[in-house]
Amino acid sequence: MKTMLPYLLEFKGRVTIVVILLVLAKLTSVAIPLALKEIVDAMDKPKAILAVPVLLVIGYGLLRLFSTLFGEIRDAVFAKVTQRSIRRVAIKVFAHLHNLSLRFHLERQTGGVSRDIERGTRGISFLLTFLLFNILPTLLEIGLVAAILFVKYSPWFAIITFVTLVIYIAFTLFITEWRMVYRRTMNDMDSKANTRAIDSLLNYETVKYFGNEKYEVERYDEQMSKWEVSAVQNQTSLAALNAGQSAIIAVGVTLLMLLAADQVAKGKMTVGDLVLVNVFMLQLYMPLHFLGFVYREIKNALADMERMFKLLNENREIEDSSNALPLDLNRGRVEFKNVSFHYDPERQILSEVSFEIPAGNTVAVVGASGAGKSTLSRLLFRFYDVGSGSISIDGQDIRMVTQASLRASIGIVPQDTVLFNDSIYYNIAYGRPEASREEVLQAAQSAHIHSFIESLPHGYDTMVGERGLKLSGGEKQRVAIARAILKRPAILIFDEATSALDSKSEKAIQDELRNVARNRTTLVIAHRLSTIVDAHQILVMDKGRIIERGSHRELLGQQGVYAQMWALQQQEKEH
Repeated sequence: MKTMLPYLLEFKGRVTIVVILLVLAKLTSVAIPLALKEIVDAMDKPKAILAVPVLLVIGYGLLRLFSTLFGEIRDAVFAKVTQRSIRRVAIKVFAHLHNLSLRFHLERQTGGVSRDIERGTRGISFLLTFLLFNILPTLLEIGLVAAILFVKYSPWFAIITFVTLVIYIAFTLFITEWRMVYRRTMNDMDSKANTRAIDSLLNYETVKYFGNEKYEVERYDEQMSKWEVSAVQNQTSLAALNAGQSAIIAVGVTLLMLLAADQVAKGKMTVGDLVLVNVFMLQLYMPLHFLGFVYREIKNALADMERMFKLLNENREIEDSSNALPLDLNRGRVEFKNVSFHYDPERQILSEVSFEIPAGNTVAVVGASGAGKSTLSRLLFRFYDVGSGSISIDGQDIRMVTQASLRASIGIVPQDTVLFNDSIYYNIAYGRPEASREEVLQAAQSAHIHSFIESLPHGYDTMVGERGLKLSGGEKQRVAIARAILKRPAILIFDEATSALDSKSEKAIQDELRNVARNRTTLVIAHRLSTIVDAHQILVMDKGRIIERGSHRELLGQQGVYAQMWALQQQEKEH
């Protein structure tokens, strides 16, 4: 509730009007039985049939109208407050998820996270609406009715009403708390089942390759069967709660009616008073019965919201320091100084790595898989912070500059290009969303993909499918290159950028990459050595350390690991 308060206070005026309308609606609602009593008493007099109390009947009709009307106006006024709150919280969670570290996103399960956000925002709507429009009005109505009964009639009327209320609330709280464990388990199983379903559908091709459709259905059903057990327990315990609540209300109403009938028989109350007490009880019965439902649902909404707000409390891990300044980019000299790093304390990834990429130069990194090559680019982007040592650009430690300015100055063509499920144009323009159409087309031409796009029936408006699956590996790679070109960064990273291309395409792209890299500080992570022979310096990595460095010619002369790799790849090419 404390978390939600600022969102409510944003619309102080609307909330004030809502509270006034809420009170007016309840006052008219409580006045209805009083008007009915007067009508009954007026009609009970001899020959009253000849003079129907028209004004009382009209008044009764107007009270009925206004009790509904005030409620509807209140809902209309409050709608903006609720929807704005949902929007604000959803945006806050979405922005926070983008600010969390890569570590969180590698460990998370997208399906579960999206379900948590969806249920949490729905919970906010329920909480705000029902807390303000049901619990508060119901308590107000109970207070007003009890006061009228206490003042006008025997104190026993108020006492029975209050005792019924207290027993009802105590019973509801106790049973609802007991039921919450089923709801939480149900939510948990629902999120897990959804995660499995989305994961399976995203990897549709892999499922088909191995003929594992039945296995996937069984895995999904495993979670759904657990969900079913919790859902059945949830439903049966709900039936028990409803039955208990009805029994308590029935006993309370019966006692009040017995007391009222006795008072009428003794001549202390009129028939109108009996009708008044009966209508009051019926009026209280509905919101009271509803109060149990609302309390249960509010508890459910809180359980849903708690998962969403837990995401907001997730540690960001990588944050700008309090005195971080924008990166003052001069020419883009990059330096790694004694950098050590590990994802897991038991497995060191980089050990004392030191090298420099002078401004405008190209440095290539080669080595076996798992040597730590791609980790260099992640650290340069500051997806993680180094364990020890430092990385600097133009002499500025990247931990002391803002992440936004750092990432704006670096462009990357990754090994595995993942595209948005949108058009080719959108995916290229993503490199610089404010770029003009001419610039986007120019970037596509530079990446040698323009003519291919133009040959498609829908051209640049062609949809690429989930994660770009409608395009081949080479086409996706060219889109990634065009995107990086469009960004116009001072520092470029090619992470095995041509690995998905055939030899002919690779040669064409290689020439283009050379043009793109000209006068830019470039880090090339490579598998095929033929692509990096022109690099100013080549680093050979093994088990997180640099074991050789030098130009292509120098390394061949050393007759070491690089020379062996070169000989091996040349043999493969001949075969």
